[in-house]
Amino acid sequence: MWLFHADAAKDRVTASGTLDRLVFYFSVGLLPLLIIVFTAIGFVTLDHPYLQNGPLPLQLRILSDPGGRLAPAQAFQQLTGMPLQEHFDTHLQETPFWFSFVVPASAADGRSEIELSSRHAQDASCWEGAGERWLGSVKRDQQPGKEQGRMRAEKTGFILSLDISALPLNILCKGSFSGPARIAAQRWTVHDFGISQNKFYRSIGLLEGGLLMLTMFVLVAAMINREWMYVLFAVWLLGNLRLGANSMGWDAYWLMLTIPNEWLGLVRKLTFATYYIVTFTLFHILFTAELKRINFPRVERLGQYLGIPLFAAAVVLPYSRFLPVLWACAAVGIAVLIFLLVRILVVTRTRAAFWYCASMVVVLFARVDEVIGAAFGIRTLDQVPNNAIAALLSSLMAAFAFAEQMRTGKRELAMVQAELRTTYEVTPIGLFTLAADGSFVRSNLALEKMLGRNSSDQLEKKWDDYFEPGARDKLLRIVSAGGSNEAELRGIANADGEASFYLVTATFANGRIEGSLQDITDRSQTVQRLRFFAEHDPLTGVLNRRGIEIMLEEAIERQADDRPLALAYLDLDRFKLINDLFGHQSGDEVLKQLCQRVQELLSGDSYIGRIGGDEFIILFRDKDISTATDICRAIVQKISYQSYHIGARAFQVKGSIGLIEVDAGMRVQDAISAADRACREAKKAHDEHIVVYQKNAPVFRERLEELSLIERLGGEFLPAGLFVEMQPIMSLREPEASLNFEVLLRLRDADNKVVPATKVVAAAEENGNIAVIDRWVMNTVLEWLAQHQSQLPLTKFVCVNLSGASLNDEKFIQDLFVIMGKHPQVVPMLCIEITESVALHDLEHTSRIIQRLQALGAKIALDDFGAGYTSFTYLKSLSADALKIDGAFIQSMNTHPANEAIVEAIVELARNLGMKSIAEWVEDCAMIEALAKLGVDYVQGYVVAKPQSPQAILAASSAASFITDPALARFVSSRRIDGQSWGESDEDLPATGLH
Repeated sequence: MWLFHADAAKDRVTASGTLDRLVFYFSVGLLPLLIIVFTAIGFVTLDHPYLQNGPLPLQLRILSDPGGRLAPAQAFQQLTGMPLQEHFDTHLQETPFWFSFVVPASAADGRSEIELSSRHAQDASCWEGAGERWLGSVKRDQQPGKEQGRMRAEKTGFILSLDISALPLNILCKGSFSGPARIAAQRWTVHDFGISQNKFYRSIGLLEGGLLMLTMFVLVAAMINREWMYVLFAVWLLGNLRLGANSMGWDAYWLMLTIPNEWLGLVRKLTFATYYIVTFTLFHILFTAELKRINFPRVERLGQYLGIPLFAAAVVLPYSRFLPVLWACAAVGIAVLIFLLVRILVVTRTRAAFWYCASMVVVLFARVDEVIGAAFGIRTLDQVPNNAIAALLSSLMAAFAFAEQMRTGKRELAMVQAELRTTYEVTPIGLFTLAADGSFVRSNLALEKMLGRNSSDQLEKKWDDYFEPGARDKLLRIVSAGGSNEAELRGIANADGEASFYLVTATFANGRIEGSLQDITDRSQTVQRLRFFAEHDPLTGVLNRRGIEIMLEEAIERQADDRPLALAYLDLDRFKLINDLFGHQSGDEVLKQLCQRVQELLSGDSYIGRIGGDEFIILFRDKDISTATDICRAIVQKISYQSYHIGARAFQVKGSIGLIEVDAGMRVQDAISAADRACREAKKAHDEHIVVYQKNAPVFRERLEELSLIERLGGEFLPAGLFVEMQPIMSLREPEASLNFEVLLRLRDADNKVVPATKVVAAAEENGNIAVIDRWVMNTVLEWLAQHQSQLPLTKFVCVNLSGASLNDEKFIQDLFVIMGKHPQVVPMLCIEITESVALHDLEHTSRIIQRLQALGAKIALDDFGAGYTSFTYLKSLSADALKIDGAFIQSMNTHPANEAIVEAIVELARNLGMKSIAEWVEDCAMIEALAKLGVDYVQGYVVAKPQSPQAILAASSAASFITDPALARFVSSRRIDGQSWGESDEDLPATGLH
């Protein structure tokens, strides 16, 4: 039974659906068809409500009165000899015209209505006979009820009422016309004229009402769809209405209102001009795609641009002169439209083009006779049945073209929507639409698969059911924010605790949230790994330099006076041997085990970071310096005294730690630099391998001074306070016969204290400004020598030390030779000192520089010889003029026999290579005597003279004149008696060496 009832209900639903379809098809299909058929039958079979007898045309005699001087009697007399004609075209003449006609007697009773039908008539007056009796006058702008005599304005022209009893009558009239007027007179019976009036005004209502309703419909559609093309079509329909009114002769009326006669000419001109412009604009927009296909842009622009002079003529020219311009532009425009429409029909064969072409044919068919008749007086289309129907028909056909174009656009839109719908479903990105409460309105397959949704979840589950708490609030924030509309969301974790990550992009539209969702779990994990490796060492897993510096910077920023902070610098001793002997794989395993041991000793807010191959930084947050010291000792014990087992091998690694107490406000790099300095001290001489710097330690003050000096020497400009001093270099063979010296750089600080040259050079090299200072030194020295060369007869060489950074700076080398080229006369006095380590850094580069310097006459001395990786073989490649023996050998020569032997070997090597030897750091007379016995050529040190001012050098007679030590003075005196001059033998001189 239950099943029976269910089937019955289903049958009722089916029957109901069939009945609905039948009613629908009857309403939208059959009924409109029946209306069309019965209307067509009615037009053929039914009587027309406005059937009437036509008017009787009257024969006219017409006379032009250019001066307007003729009286009625004179005009009547001159008209007597004029030929009779049915009508007369004025051909745009605006002079008064006289015309006469005879109204014959009629068998009908009552009155006869004489119609002067020209719509261009401005005024008219009529008389009986030769002016014996005035019949009446009328003007175009005359108000109804204020007519004079028997004349009144009706339809498109004027009406003269005559009594039948008075006929026949000879009528004389005078009229003024504007535009392409046709003068004609017709006789109506009162009854027929009444029918003609009703037909005329019904035609006005038909045309005006029909086109206005169509226009209002299009305007409503334009407002609803917000489509400017609809507005343009509505304007074109209004223009078509006004052109139809002009053709029918009632364009002086608008919506039951009468346009003043003085405005009518301007209104007509602007109507024609704007209709032309709007027609071409609508045509261009309606057939944009088709016009591109036929590709005649110049022809189209010709038609469009003619609207500009036409509009200007409408504003400037009077009506009679405007009409020829209108006819010319209209002829060209119509030809352009016909040509383009024919091309569109041939090429594209679109129905829209067909309907528009039909509309244009109707317009031309209805109005071309107006142009021909006005211009040439020929009316070939007078039998057109109804201008109102022609105007409506052309507008409807244009509407068909417009509708066809809309249908084409709608079909294309439907195709695009179908493609979008297909794309929506198959796109691999999840797409969704949410209601205001977070429920899903729609979603594509990708999103359903991504979130594990199914059709049953459509109404049950909402947005928050698939993501972490707060996901909907985050979504609302991004759709309401003015900036980025993206956010990352975390999904609900599964049973294993794993959760997916998503990137949502959304916007708010039409009261709903439209968005997309991408699964970025893999990307998120990759980003996390990249972020980890950006701040962690990939080998050991501890922080890298960037990571530990970030941690240190954050710790310093959050540090308060009562919260301690310490930093340790750990450096492994001779770790390179493990890599060299057993390979990097073994070294890597040692580093991993070492980091693991250190981390076992760290707790809380303590971190280790690897900043180099075997260098580490350990950060102790919230631990005082004593606690950090204990931990560092434990670290040294654990890493240094427990072996590292890798396979069958066991390795022993020792390390040194420099620990500092970080002060509030200290810069990250300053803290690391101070810890590094402490570590270097720990590596040198401490058994515990730990050095600790507490707050306010002298090393911090020294570092601040260094930083201040670095900052002072930074920038492109030289700091204030730079000056040079000169330390004499004494010849051991002729102490009193030479005045050679070395130029030393000095800097006077704000407290008028002199900063040592070593600090100045180190600070300048650290901030990269050493080349600027070296350039200043060279320029200063050469200018000073050039200025005082005549006062230095005993000066054979002046030593100037150049930084290694400057010698490797190509720009400085170029500037150096430019400076030397400005003072060629003193360049032979110059002796450039190059440090041995710098010379060996790039032997080929150094050799080229030495050759260029020597080519200009300068001398070369290798500074600090013996302090670096001395190799006698490289001396063959460097044609130096002198060797300056490192002061470390000189100071301990008398107490350490090995040093004396080294000095002796260097002196002998220099002599055999044709070079001079110069000993530095000489501090007493005993050293000088020993050096003299070894054959050293020159000595330099405080025992001879401290650095002197340039003025003191100029005032001295020789290097020996600065000696104050009595023992050395006696030694020099003995050399004066027993010594021999270098000049005694040419064998003592190098070919281009020192003198």
